[in-house]
Formats: sequence, structure tokens, C-alpha cells
Amino acid sequence: MAIRLGLGLPQNRQFDLGRDVPDVARTAERLGYDSLWVYERALFPEPATQGLYGVEGLPWPDAYRHVADPLVTLTLAAAATERVRLGSSVLVAPLHQPFQLAKALASLDAASGGRVVAGFGTGWSLDEYAAAGIRPIKERGRVLDEVIDVCRAVWGPDPVRYQGRTTKIDSAVVGPKPARPIPILLAASSQKARERLVEHADGWLPVGMGVEQITTQWQALQDLAAERGRQQPIQTVLRVNPEYSAKAYDGAGRRPFQGSADQIVEDLLAHSGIGLEEILVDLQGSARDAQELKDIAAEVYEKARAAGV
Repeated sequence: MAIRLGLGLPQNRQFDLGRDVPDVARTAERLGYDSLWVYERALFPEPATQGLYGVEGLPWPDAYRHVADPLVTLTLAAAATERVRLGSSVLVAPLHQPFQLAKALASLDAASGGRVVAGFGTGWSLDEYAAAGIRPIKERGRVLDEVIDVCRAVWGPDPVRYQGRTTKIDSAVVGPKPARPIPILLAASSQKARERLVEHADGWLPVGMGVEQITTQWQALQDLAAERGRQQPIQTVLRVNPEYSAKAYDGAGRRPFQGSADQIVEDLLAHSGIGLEEILVDLQGSARDAQELKDIAAEVYEKARAAGV
């Protein structure tokens, strides 16, 4: 059975949100993509108070200066499509008020006929945490735990009851309910995060940085699940951020997913053998506009399927 393929939706500055998101979403569904995905970047501090991912001296990508809200983007895509799953890779969950996030995701799932995949991460930006004002960044793990618990409560049967650090629901009817249980997937790169995933989540959202690294992480996660006695299979969606070019990259030291459509497909084929269920290909950074994004997405999809991905 072929691995599922997803496409990143256009959220960055070069795109027109209201026009291009529905257009790209419809095109991706017609091409055969199985899912559509968004990511979250709340702001771009200037001057930067910390490096990218918290690494000193590592500059933030210019694309992060303008990233459309992920839930608004997914809603536009939901209204324009009928079949594809609608996922986040990832929502920085602790930037959101847990109850409101749970209700928004439930409403989107109900509206789309049960197509939402809730992908959560903890984030790393001090500035984003300061702006959101939910809890300090040092509490991000605990806030993510509460977001997961609140989502399960709000999406479950009425009356909803929950007592947490941020959220307190004595007894309430909360609707609409999701069309089906929304899967929660986590980015989970640290040991603590993997434990959270195995104990409380439905799946894993790794980022593609090479076959060996992902294979090692996937095996470690499976071993931990077996050790903890987890019975439920772990859903998997690998995110890759290709650096597409019309011509093949022929220099030394080519990075995974760098180069022409054929080179990207070569890497997709290698990663499809790891045993993951789905690969999300986010091509928006390589496109000047929506037409180019659609053209690249079509070329990559067609060549990938022809190659057996």
C-alpha cells in the first residue's frame, strides 16, 4: 500500500490568503494528495531576542515574518474541499487558551465531516510565549498536558467537567462535538515528550532530517511504547520542508529534500521505507506564488507516485 502524501498550505507572505488557500487546497485534492497541513509562527521578533529554535546566533527565516493563522487557514481549506484530512504540524498548543482551542478544533471537525488532525508542539520562542500570555515558557510541558486533557474532555460526552491550572469547568454542555474522535499527534523529540506521546497521544509528527535519524527515533519510540505496554498503534506523519529547484543540485553535500523534483522524490522514496504512514511535503517556501506552488506540487506528486512512493 502506497504511503499517504500531504501538502503544506500557503500561509507565507507571497500568497493571498483568501484566494490562494482555497485554490491550492482544491488543486491538491484533485491531484490526489491525502491531506493538507498548516504550521504556526505567531510573530517575528525584531531585533531577535534569541536564535532560531533557541540556538544562539541562528537567524530566523525571513518567511517567519508573515505566517497566517493556522486555524483560519485550515478553515478556508475545509470549505474548499471534501475528502482530504486537515492537519497542523504543528500548532504551538501552549500559546492557546486550552478551552477555546478545544472548541475551535471541535467546530472545524464537525464542519469538515471529521477530517481534522490536531498536531501539537510546545514551541521554543520566548517572545511568542510573552505575547500569548497564557503561562510562562518554563511551564510549556504542563500546559501542553492540560491542553490535551481539556481537548479530550470538551470533545467527550456532556456534561463536561475539568479542573486544571488554567481551565476550570464545573459542569457544562459544550458543542458542537467533533464528527469523530480527533487524533492528537505530537512533535515529541525529547525523552519526556516521547513519554507524553506514548501515554497520552495518538501519534507522532517528526521532521525529516535524514533516513538514519528518523529510523533511530522511530525505533526508540516503538521500544518505549512496548515497554509501557501501549496497545494502540502510533499514527505517524513525517514533515519535510524541501528546497526545490528546477535544476538538479549537483554540488557536494546535498541535504535531504534539496534539489529538483526527481531528487526530492528520491528522498521521499528512501523515507517511505522507514515504516511511517504519511509524509507531509511543505513546498511553499520554494514557490513565488500560488501557481508555482501548484505546479511544483503536481510535479512532485506525479513523480512520487510513478516512482512507487
